[in-house]
Amino acid sequence: MTDTLTALLLDALGADAVLTDPADFDGHLRDMMPLIPAGQPHAVVLPTDTEQVQAVVRACASTHVPIVPRGAGSGLTGAANAVDGCVVLDTTRMNRILEIDPDNRLAVVEPGVVNMDLRTAVARHRLFYPPDPSSFEWCTLGGNIATNAGGLCCGKYGVTADAVLGLEAVLADGTLLRTGRRTVKGVAGYDLTRLLVGSEGTLGVITRATLALKPLPQAPSTLFATFDSIEAAGHAVVASVRAGVVPSLMEIMDATSLRACEKYLGTDLGGHLEGAAGCQALLLCQSDAGAPTARRELAVVEQVCRDAGADTVRVTDDLEEGRLFLAARRVCLTALEAQGACLTEDVAIPRTRIADLITGCARISERIGLPVAVVGHAGDGNMHPTVLYDDRTPGQLATAQQAFDEILALALSMGGTITGEHGVGRLKRDWLEREAGPIAMRIHRDIKRALDPGNLFNPGAMFTPHDPAEPRATA
Repeated sequence: MTDTLTALLLDALGADAVLTDPADFDGHLRDMMPLIPAGQPHAVVLPTDTEQVQAVVRACASTHVPIVPRGAGSGLTGAANAVDGCVVLDTTRMNRILEIDPDNRLAVVEPGVVNMDLRTAVARHRLFYPPDPSSFEWCTLGGNIATNAGGLCCGKYGVTADAVLGLEAVLADGTLLRTGRRTVKGVAGYDLTRLLVGSEGTLGVITRATLALKPLPQAPSTLFATFDSIEAAGHAVVASVRAGVVPSLMEIMDATSLRACEKYLGTDLGGHLEGAAGCQALLLCQSDAGAPTARRELAVVEQVCRDAGADTVRVTDDLEEGRLFLAARRVCLTALEAQGACLTEDVAIPRTRIADLITGCARISERIGLPVAVVGHAGDGNMHPTVLYDDRTPGQLATAQQAFDEILALALSMGGTITGEHGVGRLKRDWLEREAGPIAMRIHRDIKRALDPGNLFNPGAMFTPHDPAEPRATA
C-alpha cells in the first residue's frame, strides 16, 4: 500500500515535492506546542497548486492513509501534529497573492501566503488586512483560517472569520468545494464558509481564500496606564466599554508579563512611564481613527483610567514610543518562554470578568506554587494565562497541567470559553466535549461523517469522530 501511495504522490507532484526520508521531516512534524506528541508520517508533500492537492487527497483516499494539513506550524494546540503513517500536506509553497481588488476591497490568496506579506502588499493600495496574530510575521493565512486566528485588533475589527468572504477547499473525495462570494452581502444557503473557518483541517484542505480588506488606518495614537492592582485595571476596561469607546487595540499585562518583556527586550519601560517598575497591571490602548477622533477616544479612556485609580496615564502620538510598547506586548509569549518551560492558555471570558480571571489565576498560582503570568486582549476578553514551570524538576509538568485545567474550568465557570483564537487541536479535545455538551458534539460528529466519512483529514484533532458511548454501528 505504502509503495503504491509513494508512486502516486511522486507521479502527481514530482520528487522535489515528496519527502519520504525521515531525516527530511524536521520542521514538518508539529506545531509550537511541545507537549503534544507527534507521530511519524509516511511522507511529507509540498504541493504548489489546487490540482496537486486534489491528486494527493485522491491518492490518500484510495490507499486509506490519513492526511494532516499544515501551514507554517505556528499553532499552539498540536492541531498540525503528524500522526503515525499519515501524509503531512504542507501548503507553504502555495504562496501566491492571486488578486488585489482595491475598488471592491478584497484579495484572493493561496493558503501559504504569510499574513505580513498580504498586509504589506495591500498597504500599497491604501488597504489593510486586520487579523494580526502575534506570529503574523511568519504564520500563513491558510493556518489562520483553519484555526480562526485572532490577534490584537480583534476588539475593533473582528477575528479571521470576519474577513473571509469565500473559500475553495478540497474535500475527502478530491472534489473542489467553492463557498461564499465576492460581494459585501450574501445569504444564499448555509454558510459553508463559516463552517470551514476554524475547522482545523478536519473537513477539507483550504486552497484559496477571498478576503475582505479595510481602508488603511491612520497612524495610531497610544495610551499607557499603570495600576497598583489588577482589579483597578479591570474596572478601567469595563468603564471604557461602557463609555462606548472601541479602540483599535486594548491590551492588558500583569506584572510578571511586563517584567519578562522588559528583560527580553532589554528595555526599561518604566523610563517611559513613571511608576511602571512597581505596577501590578499595564493597560495599553491605541486608536487608529486619526486626529482628532483618536484623541477624543483616548481622552475618554484616560479619564476612566484615572477614575479607576491609575498611578500613571500617558497619551502620545509618538509612533516609536507606541511601537515600543506594542513590541513588548507582541513578544510576551516569547519572553516568557525565554525564562523556561511554559503552558499557555487561550481562554475568553466576558470583559466584566477580566479582573476576576486574573485574580483567580493568582490564587491558582499561590496554591500550586508555580508562577502564572497573564496577558491578553482586554478589548474582547481573550486572555492568555501562562503557567511557568521547570521541566527538569520532577513533578512540575504535572503540576503545571493541573493549573492549566483549573484555569480552563475557571473560565467556563465565568461563562467563558476554552479558546478564543488558538483553537482546540489535540490539546483541548476533552475540554471541547465539556464546553459544547452532548447535543452539540453529536452535530459536530454528524458534520464530520458527512464531509469526511473515512476520517481522512487530521484524525484526532478537535474531537474523536465517534462518540465512545454510541454503538459503533451507528457511526
